[in-house]
Amino acid sequence: MTETSDTRSAADEAREAPRSRLQRLMRYIPLIAPVLLWAVPCWVLLHTGQRWPLPVTLTGTALSVLGLAGMPLAMVRGHGRRQLDRAAIVGDTLLGCVWVLFTWSVLLGVLLRLALTVGGVGDGQDRARIVTWAVLGVAAVLLAWGYAEARRVPRVRRLDVELPRLGAGLDGTRVALITDTHYGPLDRARWSARVCETVNTLEADLVCHTGDIADGTAERRRAQAAPLGTVRATRARVYVTGNHEYYSEAQGWVDLMDELGWEPLRNRHLLLERGGDTLVVAGVDDVTAESSGLAGHRAHLAGALQGADPDHPVLLLAHQPKFIDRAAAHGIDLQLSGHTHGGQIWPFHYLVRLDQPAVAGLSGHGARTLLYTSRGTGFWGPPFRVFAPSEITLLVLRSPRRSG
Repeated sequence: MTETSDTRSAADEAREAPRSRLQRLMRYIPLIAPVLLWAVPCWVLLHTGQRWPLPVTLTGTALSVLGLAGMPLAMVRGHGRRQLDRAAIVGDTLLGCVWVLFTWSVLLGVLLRLALTVGGVGDGQDRARIVTWAVLGVAAVLLAWGYAEARRVPRVRRLDVELPRLGAGLDGTRVALITDTHYGPLDRARWSARVCETVNTLEADLVCHTGDIADGTAERRRAQAAPLGTVRATRARVYVTGNHEYYSEAQGWVDLMDELGWEPLRNRHLLLERGGDTLVVAGVDDVTAESSGLAGHRAHLAGALQGADPDHPVLLLAHQPKFIDRAAAHGIDLQLSGHTHGGQIWPFHYLVRLDQPAVAGLSGHGARTLLYTSRGTGFWGPPFRVFAPSEITLLVLRSPRRSG
């Protein structure tokens, strides 16, 4: 018995050792990442054979050092306890700029230099300077375009979604989805009003907001969120919390949405009936709710479905796509989610995929469960969207038994 216990202990220790090393490494990522983000572009653009005049090299290096020191400080002051909006704008903008600069320094720093070398273009200094100007040019274009993409009213993405269990009476039900509006340091009250006007043109039966309304408390962002009260739906306007609500007094947002006429689906459901058929519309709190410490806040799917007829199809609102495992286990027909922003700034979606089962669009899970992941209506943090356009989504639910 003792030998068996010792053997198990040794095996457990062997398994835990790599985990503990990985956990220790993860602790240093917040320290390592900013250094890499600023050091790599500085090295590629200034110190890989360009032989710039000394004042140019010193100025560029000094700006990189200032960015490395200033960006974390601005983000802490902007998103920490003080929540200074001007500091948040500076920190977020610097983060977006350096991410784009880092990405294209790596890509063009390797690929373009290799192509120039193979093509025999210029000498080492010429090739290095061509890479520098190419990186700066591409970054400038992408940032200008990405800023315009982030600040515009999203285009409407329309798609039909067939649900095998949907009754013919509900065929053609129109569901409008907005999510991740992220009202924040940049005042977007006018943008918010125009988004709501666009939603109203869709003449939806059901309008859904799947969380991350804002960065900041309901009291602080009330003016930007107020236009949500003008949204129209023929049947219902429903809302579930996202993870960012739990950074900003979530109950305040639940109360404000209720005040604006939206129905918070906090682990509960309502019924949408038409033509003798019924659709269960359910919602759950975000998966981060339980760790928030707020009484009564948690993601509880069984509670959301309590009392619902199991033969009726279910439309579920859950902020994060990774809730789909629980949804599929319960036989949910369609889950609507946001959270990912489609990656927001390419190629960040590759990192998102490490945490979420889907980044954008419609996907199938389990025997019958579909997941639609929106790229989001607004943006978080950096005011840029690069190769990940925002969207307002109109899903038209279809029944396989609809009449011709």
